Amino acid sequence: MTETHQDPWLHIVGIGEDGMDGLLPATRAVVEAAEVIVGGERHHELSAAVTAERLAWPSPFDALIGMLQELKGKRVVVLATGDPLWFSVGARIGREIDPSELVYHPQVGAFQLAAARMGWSMADLETLTVHGRPVEQMIAFIQPDARLLILTTGSETPGKIAAFLTARGFGKSKMTVLANMGGEDEQRFDGVAEGWEHEVPPFNTLAVDCIAAPDAALLPRVPGLADDLLQNDGTMTKQEVRAATLAKLMPMRGALLWDIGTGCGSVAVEWMRSASYAQAIGIEPRADRRSMAAANALALGVPKLQLVDGTVPAALQDLPAPDAVFIGGGLSRETFEFAWEALRPLGRMVANAVTIESEATLIALQKDYGGELVKISVERAEAIGPLSGWKPLRTVTQWSLIKR
Repeated sequence: MTETHQDPWLHIVGIGEDGMDGLLPATRAVVEAAEVIVGGERHHELSAAVTAERLAWPSPFDALIGMLQELKGKRVVVLATGDPLWFSVGARIGREIDPSELVYHPQVGAFQLAAARMGWSMADLETLTVHGRPVEQMIAFIQPDARLLILTTGSETPGKIAAFLTARGFGKSKMTVLANMGGEDEQRFDGVAEGWEHEVPPFNTLAVDCIAAPDAALLPRVPGLADDLLQNDGTMTKQEVRAATLAKLMPMRGALLWDIGTGCGSVAVEWMRSASYAQAIGIEPRADRRSMAAANALALGVPKLQLVDGTVPAALQDLPAPDAVFIGGGLSRETFEFAWEALRPLGRMVANAVTIESEATLIALQKDYGGELVKISVERAEAIGPLSGWKPLRTVTQWSLIKR
């Protein structure tokens, strides 16, 4: 039987401050032929000359897909700002509606326009969004000599980011706010982080040229942050062991970690910092340690760390399947076997032990499941009166394996 071809009914159109005049002729014809146009108030104003039924973004926004599906059979246009597939609504729609029913019409977006205004190469900078998301997400990208383009969440955002920069020793960083780019009312505001006082329009894009002072905090995204950068009660995976642990966990874009016995969250926080959109769930029965983990996540730029109150393995029952599991506390055969069963194919499992009893559990599990056992010994130089000596940390037995 021959399949019938159905023309796309839904068009996702990027539009800029120059409105309909800035669209390609073919894209403009699509908008002018629409029966229904969906978008924000600003989008409707930019296309006001077109006669069509007008629908605003639904509230809550998650209702958008259902609303669009009810319009199937009509010629529907969704208006978005700039490129609909770059930190915009297009990706969400594309995950829920068959791609054969969609056509995307990209426009030059805020990042391209901002890079052009600044004279910056887009290959040599970070493009971020905090629009509708925690502003603290940008903290992880504060590095010496880094250049950042940030879609903001309103007129207050540049001031918040200026405060983050200043607090971390990047107060001399150059900041430029670009508003209404491509339109008749385009504006530009220049300054430095430590003296930022501009009042800017709510719809803006921020460019940051990070400049570090000699005493600036160095917060690399490579695992192994200094212990004193994290709130802790002394019970934590120490810097050198943490770096080795993350190397075995292998953070990857968008991957999910279960951090069992998360404590102050050091491993989960570094996992999330190490790869774009990496996710982590920390399981910790003590409220004081969950509080420290939440504070560390916020201070180090990964505010989306999820924290679960509970003991294992019961607390693992309803969690989404992980790409990696770290057992830093609550180790038992039962906990391992539940986590191993839940772990996705090619998932990484790492368990650390510092007690004789936990080490015996790891040795027994390694005999049954294979994997690699190593001992990690670290000594740090400390003062002994006027001289120096080596002070050993607790030796850690580490077991790691990959689910194949």
